[in-house]
Amino acid sequence: MEIKVYATLREIVGGKSATLNGHGSKTMRQILEELFEKYPQMREKLFLNGGEMHSAFHFLVNGRDARYLDGLDTVISPDDDVRIFPPVGGGR
Repeated sequence: MEIKVYATLREIVGGKSATLNGHGSKTMRQILEELFEKYPQMREKLFLNGGEMHSAFHFLVNGRDARYLDGLDTVISPDDDVRIFPPVGGGR
């Protein structure tokens, strides 16, 4: 399964996406735990000290924000498009 990442997360994974092994559907929570095992620095970026997801990050599944689906319990199939967007700023 390929997870596309953007901005500062690319520095952590070393590219435009992170690839996870395994087959079958998983929840967003399971996918994140696998990412954290592979890239431990991601946990501190994506989660607050209390273990809650940082509200500025957006987890998109097939173009829809996971917050408006089932949050961390959103079930993701291997062929789903998953993207993680960190907060961005700038411009004039």
